[in-house]
Amino acid sequence: MDLFDQQAEASSQGQRPLAERMRPQRLADLFGQEAATGPGSLIRRAIETDRIFSMILWGPPGCGKTTLARIIAHDTRSHFIHFSAVLAGVKQIREVIEEAKKERRFQQRRTILFVDEIHRFNKAQQDAFLHHVESGLITLIGATTENPSFEVIAPLLSRCRVITLGLLDEKALCRVIDRAMADPRDGLGPLNLSLAGDAREHLIRIASGDARSALNSLEVAATLALDTSPSAADTGRTITLAHVENALQKKALLYDKGGEEHYNLISALHKSLRGSDPDAALYWLARMLEAGEDALYIARRMVRFASEDVGNADPYALRAALGAMEAFRFLGHPEGDLALAQAAVYLATAPKSNSIYKAWNAARQLVREKGALPVPLHIRNAPTTLMKDLGYGKGYRYAHDFKEGYAAQDYLPEPVAGSRFYFPTDRGYEKMIAGRLKRWREMKSKAKK
Repeated sequence: MDLFDQQAEASSQGQRPLAERMRPQRLADLFGQEAATGPGSLIRRAIETDRIFSMILWGPPGCGKTTLARIIAHDTRSHFIHFSAVLAGVKQIREVIEEAKKERRFQQRRTILFVDEIHRFNKAQQDAFLHHVESGLITLIGATTENPSFEVIAPLLSRCRVITLGLLDEKALCRVIDRAMADPRDGLGPLNLSLAGDAREHLIRIASGDARSALNSLEVAATLALDTSPSAADTGRTITLAHVENALQKKALLYDKGGEEHYNLISALHKSLRGSDPDAALYWLARMLEAGEDALYIARRMVRFASEDVGNADPYALRAALGAMEAFRFLGHPEGDLALAQAAVYLATAPKSNSIYKAWNAARQLVREKGALPVPLHIRNAPTTLMKDLGYGKGYRYAHDFKEGYAAQDYLPEPVAGSRFYFPTDRGYEKMIAGRLKRWREMKSKAKK
């Protein structure tokens, strides 16, 4: 059965889920993936020139991997075979290869083999594709939620382009939902339903970038709205927040990512971290994530906190926060949430110092007050004879030639010589830094006498 036969059969199935009925049939309706499919993109040019290539579509659930593969097959009028790596083995692969040979021999059509969850194939199964991908008998489109660098064998990966698809942002999810609400043939258009604004926002937050999840939830909420107000067929019915909450079995937490509650919660998290309360930090982190806050926004705030409120009292804190952010980028929800929780506990229990924050603000303020003071001659670079004759670099003391690698000399412009910005605390690693600075300053004071 080719792609067109599949679509014809599917159209006759009135009980198909809303997410399946609303599956885009053209690139213009595939929202949120413009970087991969928009004008000038590699995929769009390949379709327009009918020079499609084997590829691995890597992205989270519900981002459009299967849909994109179907659109490519449809627009290039290719024979399309949907193949599940979970259910099939080498025997089924051989059958597919024979089918592709017949299509090329009798129909003069290429075969696009779409392998869902290709990372589930073992090495022998992946090896079975190699020759046929290389010979051009099949064009392989694999889909995976896992990093293909780790899950797809190198010989097969080298014969495919990796196309990265991302989570759908709020704007894209809103377009997906509105399209389903309005569509008169496959969507909810004939039901004369409207969607309350807070209900739409809750759907988008809970979907976490997954279009299929958003449409599945919308369909259940629409059914509940019809069941609870059957007499309003002529005047129209509204899908309310309560319908969405019941459909999701999840209450909408009070939250407005652009309003006061957004700032209240991030403030609560920041102050709990500063106050060294890991339990409160975990609570506010959970509140924000459960309400649908952008996890990377939270991660960025924790990175800032590591410098502002921990600083050199624990230099590892910055690495811990950055590591959590990268771990979340790699894992996504829900697995990546734990990395954020780990970082929150680390930051809350780390020794605290705002010395870096205060020092930076003091340095900036002095620059603004004094303007562009000239660099002292002895620490200027002197790459030419003229510069040396003018005194550039004269008298510079090379620190490594001195005890402890410290040379007693001034580095600030003369008008602000002796200015101090950084005053380390006696907490954590900064206690060691404070001792070191005290010793160096004493050495400098003796050298000047």
